[in-house]
Amino acid sequence: MASSRNRQMLLQSRGTRAGVVHPDQFYSRDTQHVGSKKVRTNSTSQADPLTRKNNTLEMNRRKRRMSHDPQTKNNRRFIVDVDETLRIVLQQEDTDGDFQISVTDSGPKLITLGTATSNGVKTFDIRASSFGLCRELAIARDHGRTRIVLDEERLSEPPVDRLSRMIATSFWRSLTRRIDGDGLEIICADPKNRTGHLTPRIYVPHSETKMFEYYKAVAKQRPHLRLEVIRLPKECDDPAFVKSLNDKPGLLALAMEEVDDDIGGKSLKGIPFIVPGARFNELYNWDSYFIALGLIVDGQIEKAKGMVEHFVFEIKHYNKATTSAVTIRHLPYPLIPSQYLCRTQPPFLTDMTLQIYNQLQKNTPKEIESANTWLKRAMRAAIKEYHTIWMVPPRLDPVTGLSRYHPDGLGIPPETEASHFTHILEPYAAKHRVSILEFTEAYNDGRLHEPELDEYFIHDRAVRESGHDTTYRFEKKCAHLATIDLNALLYKYEVDIATAIEILGGELDLEEDFNLSPFPPSKEAFEAAKNSGFERSLSRKQTKEEWVKRSQLREERINKYLWNEGKKLYFDYDTVAGAQIPYETVTAFWALWAGCASEQQAYDVMATGLSKFEVIGGLVSGTEESRGPISLDRPNRQWDFPYAWPPHQIMAWVGFERYGRLEDAQRLAYRWLYMMTTAFVDFNGVVPEKFDAVKLSHMVDAEYGNQGVDFKMIPREGFGWMNAAYQVGLTFITEAMRRALNSCVSPEKFFSKDRQGVMEATIQVPIGLPDEEVFDPIDLALEAIMGV
Repeated sequence: MASSRNRQMLLQSRGTRAGVVHPDQFYSRDTQHVGSKKVRTNSTSQADPLTRKNNTLEMNRRKRRMSHDPQTKNNRRFIVDVDETLRIVLQQEDTDGDFQISVTDSGPKLITLGTATSNGVKTFDIRASSFGLCRELAIARDHGRTRIVLDEERLSEPPVDRLSRMIATSFWRSLTRRIDGDGLEIICADPKNRTGHLTPRIYVPHSETKMFEYYKAVAKQRPHLRLEVIRLPKECDDPAFVKSLNDKPGLLALAMEEVDDDIGGKSLKGIPFIVPGARFNELYNWDSYFIALGLIVDGQIEKAKGMVEHFVFEIKHYNKATTSAVTIRHLPYPLIPSQYLCRTQPPFLTDMTLQIYNQLQKNTPKEIESANTWLKRAMRAAIKEYHTIWMVPPRLDPVTGLSRYHPDGLGIPPETEASHFTHILEPYAAKHRVSILEFTEAYNDGRLHEPELDEYFIHDRAVRESGHDTTYRFEKKCAHLATIDLNALLYKYEVDIATAIEILGGELDLEEDFNLSPFPPSKEAFEAAKNSGFERSLSRKQTKEEWVKRSQLREERINKYLWNEGKKLYFDYDTVAGAQIPYETVTAFWALWAGCASEQQAYDVMATGLSKFEVIGGLVSGTEESRGPISLDRPNRQWDFPYAWPPHQIMAWVGFERYGRLEDAQRLAYRWLYMMTTAFVDFNGVVPEKFDAVKLSHMVDAEYGNQGVDFKMIPREGFGWMNAAYQVGLTFITEAMRRALNSCVSPEKFFSKDRQGVMEATIQVPIGLPDEEVFDPIDLALEAIMGV
C-alpha cells in the first residue's frame, strides 16, 4: 500500500506548477534563477538493520488539467507606476497603517489598473488581490524598477504555489548568512548585543591559527568594524571562564573553506548557513535540522551540507574530551557566547547527515569516495558528541542508563531580558536587604550563596537546552528528567551510527582522542572506569554490532522507565523522584519517528495521542489538563497548550508514516498547511515562528510573543523551521489536498463524514502516484455556498 512504500523513501522531485516567472527574472534583466527539484525527507536510515523499512522509493508526478488551474494564455497585462500605485494601495487598503494588508483592514479590496495594450488608457478592476499587488510592487521596488508591465497571472497565482515558491526562491536566500569578513558587516548588527558600546568581538578556537590570522587581517582591513579578535583558551567550556564572558559578548567562529583570492593566493571564506530569522540571527542546532529538511526538499543540498560542516567544526573545537566535561557542541554564533558554551540542544546530527548523504551524487567511484569521506567526518563527530556529552554525568543518569538535559553553568543566564527573573530574585534580594541589581551582581560574583536559587537555574538552563523554553512540563525539574524526546533522539543516533558504519564497510576508526563511556552504563561501571581508567577512542575501531547493542539497551530502558502501559503513552521520568511525571506531551510521537516503539506500542500511542493532541490546526504541544489553569500569576507558556510548533508536526508526520499510518500523517499535514496557508492569505503573507492551533492564529500572546510577523509590505524571510514545515508538509499530501488548500477549504469540510467516500479514494495516494483520484475543491466551495 502507499503508506508502507512511502515510509521507505525520499520523495522524488516535482517541478514548478504554475509557470509564474521568478521575480529575479521578471523584474531584473541580469539575474537568472534555476528552479530546484524537490525531494521528500524521511528519517529512516538507509539500509537500517533495526528500523522497519528501507527508504529509497522514487515517484513520478503526472500533471492533470482542471478548469480552475491557472491560465497561462491571454492574461491581461497592466502598465504600472510602481511608487504611485504602491502609495495608492497602502492608502486605500492599509487602513490600520501597519504597512501590511490583511483581513483586519477595512479597505475595499479593489484596485483599478490600466492595461498595457492601451498604454494605461483602458482600465480594469482587480478584486481581492491587494496583497498580491502590494507584494509585486514591493519586489519591483526592491529591484529598482519605477515602471513595470505586470501580468495578471502574477496576481492570481494560487496561494500554495506562491508560498512554496517564495520559500524556495526567496526566503532561504534571505535567511542565508556566513561568518567571514563580508558576513561580519551584517552579523555585528545583531540586536542581542545590549552592551553600551558597539565594538564587536569574534572568538576563535585555540587551535585555529590560520583562522585567527584571517580575522586579525579582517580587523586591520576593515577598521570601521572595530573588530576585536580573541583566541579562546583550550578549555573554553569551563563554567568559570564562560561566566567571565557575560559582559564580553561576541561571535563564535564557525567553519570556513579555503578559496582562491583575487591576487593568485589562497584565503578563507565562511561556509553559508541558514538562520531561523527575525531576532534569531544565528545558527541554532535543532532549528538547523528542520531547516535542512526544507532545503533538501527544495534541492539546496549544498546549503544543508554546509550546516553539517559547522556542527562538525563546533564539536571539534567547543568542547573538551574528558568525562567530566559536558560541553556545548552545535553552537550558534551568539553575541553572548556564555549562554551556549556550556549548553547544547536536542541532537539531530546523525539523521541530518544521512538525509543529506542520501542526496549526494554517488554515480562514480570518485563520487562514492567523496560522499563516504564526508559521511565518516560527520559520524566521527557524532560519536564524540555522544560519548562526551550525552553519555557522561550529569547528563547521563547512571541508574536508569537514560540521558537528561543537564548543562553546566554559573550564575544567572545572561541572554534573557533584564526583567525576566525579577519575580524569582525579589524574595532573595529582600532577604539580604539589597536591591535586585545589587543581589544579581553579588550572586553572579559568588559573594552571596543561595543553594535553592542554584537549583532553580540548573533547571532553567536545562529547559533552554531542551529547546522547549518554556513549558510547565519542565518547570523546576527539567535537569532531573529523562525525557522521551531526548532518549528517542539518542536511540536514533545509535541506529544511525550502526547504519553508517555498515555503509562504510562495517568498521570506523576515530581520529580524536577522548574517553568512551562505559557500556552498559551504571554507577559501578563509572566508578570502575575512574579507578582503572576509561577506554580511549583511539584504542580500537567502532563496529556496527556495538552500536546495535547500545540501541537495543536504550530501547529496553525506554520501555522500562518511559512507557506507561496503563495510559498507552510515553512519559518523562524523574530520575530523582524515581517516578514518571504526569505531563502528557506530544513528543511521545518522537518514539515513532525514531522507530523505537513496537508495532503495538505505536498503535497505542497513535490512538491515545491523536485523541489528546490533535486539534483543528494540527498537533498542540501538550494537553490543556497537563498545562493546568492559567491566571495573572500563572501565565501561558509558549511550549504548552494551545500552541503548536513545526518540529512537533514534522516528527509526527514521519513517525506515523513509518508505522503505516499515512492517512493520519496526511490529515495532520493538511491541518497544519491549512493553518499556514490561511494565515499567509489573510495576513499579508505572514509565516510565523509558531501558532495557536486551537484558534488558528499567529497572534500569540505567550511570553515572547511571535517571531516572523514584523515586516513591511511583504515578508522577505518567513521563519526557518516554519518554511521547512510547509515544504515538507506538501510532500505528504495528495494532489486533491493541494487543490483544496489552494481554495482554503477547512479541514472540517475536507474531512467531513459526508465526503468520507471521496477521501477513502484520494487520501491514500501521495502526489504523483498512478491512478490518483482528483478531489475538486470547487465542489466544496459550491456546497458551502448552497448549504449542502
